[in-house]
Amino acid sequence: MIKNTEFVTRRARLLAQMDNNSVAIIPAAVELTRSRDTEFPFRQDSDFFYLSGFNEPDAVLVLNKDAAGNGTTTLFCRNKDKLAEVWHGRRLGHEQAKTQLQIDDTYPLSELDHQLAILVNGHKVLYYGQGTYASFDDKVWQLLSTLRGAPKKGYRAPEIIKDVRLLIHEMRLFKSADEIAVMRLAGKISAEAHIRAMQFAKPGATEYQLEAELHHHYAMNGARHPAYGTIVGSGINATILHYTENSDELKAGDLVLIDSGCELEGYAADITRTFPVNGKFSEPQKAIYNLVLEAQHAAFAEVKPGGTLQQANQAAMRVLTQGLINLGILAGELEELLEAQACKAFYMHGLGHWLGLDVHDVGEYKLDEADRPFAPGMVLTIEPGLYFDEDAAVPEQYKGIGVRIEDDLLITESGFENLTESVPKTIAEIEALMSNK
Repeated sequence: MIKNTEFVTRRARLLAQMDNNSVAIIPAAVELTRSRDTEFPFRQDSDFFYLSGFNEPDAVLVLNKDAAGNGTTTLFCRNKDKLAEVWHGRRLGHEQAKTQLQIDDTYPLSELDHQLAILVNGHKVLYYGQGTYASFDDKVWQLLSTLRGAPKKGYRAPEIIKDVRLLIHEMRLFKSADEIAVMRLAGKISAEAHIRAMQFAKPGATEYQLEAELHHHYAMNGARHPAYGTIVGSGINATILHYTENSDELKAGDLVLIDSGCELEGYAADITRTFPVNGKFSEPQKAIYNLVLEAQHAAFAEVKPGGTLQQANQAAMRVLTQGLINLGILAGELEELLEAQACKAFYMHGLGHWLGLDVHDVGEYKLDEADRPFAPGMVLTIEPGLYFDEDAAVPEQYKGIGVRIEDDLLITESGFENLTESVPKTIAEIEALMSNK
């Protein structure tokens, strides 16, 4: 669990990077209507949660740094309301928030407009992330207009607006020891769920039943929600990269591709495994599966401090391209096919992405136009794949095969730690697991 002291430290780190005589505004997420008078399950804004650990909607966090470099924090949150709490659950309230969250000043939301004008007035720089919440953008632009329009009242709007997300996202890219512990546990829970789904799978079961097995295991282990829409694609559905209908029946002889991970304390896991519905790979399925697995291992070799995601992708594409030549799927010279990125006809997506509070987590992939080198504390996915739909220009035995293999890697001082390695991945391991249900 992330301790409150870490949230306090994060706010202090952000304040230290802000210009003197500046103010930062970070709004929380809002509740979203699902239909009529029902809402989607609330999910806090990742940047706001990263800095506060506070999980209520509509709140606003303000970081204030004076001309001498002294920083203070202010939180606005929903009022305590006995009737509202009877219907919709308990609220922390601004008085308890001050102590519990260790915030310098707290106010009820009813005072937001008045106090925000006081907090922003006179500062030279405003740090704000425009475009996330349109209604709050309107509030900020109205505030700036008010400050600009009344100099006789002593109002002065910030002269410069900077994107606060650039600072927060660079911080989020590097995980602390507590974050790593949570992500390690999220990986473990998700790995166990994938094993459970493999053992449940059989001809006649449905994709949504496998989805239910995964989600049940997540919830029973403290992760109430998946980190993203679970993909369970069997047969030809495995060739659709973001297939989420999960409605078809599993058939003997088909592969099933599961891409799923839990969200634990806000942090995502992201695992993909591909396995045969009946527990036995056919020879064409083995050929494609082992090629993707070899490509993943080649990419893994580049995941270390100083390496780059581009280098890892090039290693994976070299293996995939040579393998496709060997299988008669591509024809030509290896180097020419690599230059033309010919394997992209069957490997359409990138090799991986940062992982953290968001499944496609924040952080720059390039620095000064150059590929960003890996460094300890980063977490990313490595997920090569090959997909041959019914119209693919490939030998008949490969049509309808989709394979992706994905793991979550933590960059360490000496290389990487695979947070999701406990899910069987070799053909022998998968077949042995599925034969022992």
